[in-house]
Amino acid sequence: MIFRSPYPDVTIPETMVTTHVLRSAEELTGKTALVDGTTGATTSYGELAGSIRRVAGGLAARGFAKGDVLGIYSPNTVEYPIAFHGAALAGGVVTTVNPHYTAAELASQLRDAGARFLITASAFMEKAREAAEEAGGIEEIFSFDDAPGATPFSALKDSSELAEVPEIESDKDLVALPYSSGTTGGSKGVMLTHRNLVANMVQLDGMHSLSRGLTEEDTVIAILPFFHIYGLLVIMNWALSNGARIVVMSRFELETFLGALQDYGVTYLHLVPPILLALAKHPVVDQYDLSSLDAINSGAAPLGEGLASAVEERLDCIVGQGYGLTETSPVTHHGPNQVRGQCPHASIGPSLPNTETQIVDVDSGTALGPGERGEVWIRGPQVMRGYLNRPDATAETLDEDGWLHTGDIGYADENGYFYIVDRLKELIKYKGFQVAPAELEALLLTHPQIKDVAVVRSPDPDAGEVPKAFVVADGALSAEDVMSFVAAVVAPHKKIRRVEFVDEVPKSPAGKILRRVLVEREQGRV
Repeated sequence: MIFRSPYPDVTIPETMVTTHVLRSAEELTGKTALVDGTTGATTSYGELAGSIRRVAGGLAARGFAKGDVLGIYSPNTVEYPIAFHGAALAGGVVTTVNPHYTAAELASQLRDAGARFLITASAFMEKAREAAEEAGGIEEIFSFDDAPGATPFSALKDSSELAEVPEIESDKDLVALPYSSGTTGGSKGVMLTHRNLVANMVQLDGMHSLSRGLTEEDTVIAILPFFHIYGLLVIMNWALSNGARIVVMSRFELETFLGALQDYGVTYLHLVPPILLALAKHPVVDQYDLSSLDAINSGAAPLGEGLASAVEERLDCIVGQGYGLTETSPVTHHGPNQVRGQCPHASIGPSLPNTETQIVDVDSGTALGPGERGEVWIRGPQVMRGYLNRPDATAETLDEDGWLHTGDIGYADENGYFYIVDRLKELIKYKGFQVAPAELEALLLTHPQIKDVAVVRSPDPDAGEVPKAFVVADGALSAEDVMSFVAAVVAPHKKIRRVEFVDEVPKSPAGKILRRVLVEREQGRV
């Protein structure tokens, strides 16, 4: 069956993404849009809009035209939204790059994307120059902080405003080209149009009957990276489109983060589970006044029910989670969060407006009903056009009827609220039984002496695969303690059979556990 959204459909403006994001800038011209979390320097909505128009003009004067690609290789900075929308307003496409990438990885993305210009910062200039030379095609490198050997970004901000905004076809012309994380395969450029991004912002606005939206009274904090679609769309663009204030931080350091929450009166947080884990368990949290905080939304990886409850009780705010992918701009589901208890903590909520969801049997391709587990398929206006230069990968992911096959296993309850079990490719096959690592990880994180954990498949001659836990312990803890804790509350096939204690769990910058790293380690021991 097809599960449809409980929300009424919304009208999606056929407009450029920058026009939508700056829809209130003229009315809010003196209001603070961006705060530098390090220096405290502010940028008003009027200054933001003017800088974007000038950067667009500066790029156009250099021959940057509709369809051209600009790369941004940088941590979060208050200049990031200006760079992104300057290129977008000029009709260009922005490929956002993880600043932790090596020169070779950066070169690969720039080459595949066909980038003409690159913006970075002094700390990354050496790798940027090396990558530009290797990739070829980069005509000019700009630096946010005026690094030697690069054109200062301020030169673009000092340009004349763009004389004429190019006409676009919002459902065809690309504006963002983020690359998929590569956690389950090679990195691929995800082609997102102006309409994809505008649709997702309007869809988020359309949940107001059940969910807390964003307004100009809100302050959010940008601790998640803008190069990742979650930070790019949900924090940077959605918040600005609603006139909110964004405190921009370049990296996560717990006490600095907590200080910013307190000092700026942050009201709404978008986070990932590892940060919620710190909020739930670290003693320093109690030293800060976080009473301004109304709601926290978690994404990018499954949030365990026990962890959500612990944060909600400790901080006295509503904690929920949403779901999405880079390929869906990103949000497809969101837990209602106007009052506590409105949505089960383990649920990602219902589909967004204009979004349809199916749960499909992996083997037969049959659509399933409530309570039945299968692969999650999604259809809606936020779904990508496809993968750049990868028609085969596009055909594997996006079918002829417009359904995006997510590769995630989940189910829906009778109310149309969805639950993500795990990645299809990460399920453990123990004697023919399927075991979801995320379910065991959520359980293990409720143990008071476990700071962090990852569960992966470990080859076994008798069972084929067994669940193995990589545990970051807080205090004295034995492997038997870990296995007994799980065995007491799960079916026999879900028991943890092996334990290894580690100093840290490998994770992507977006907070996803890099299980493939641990799986490869296990396979190498066979």
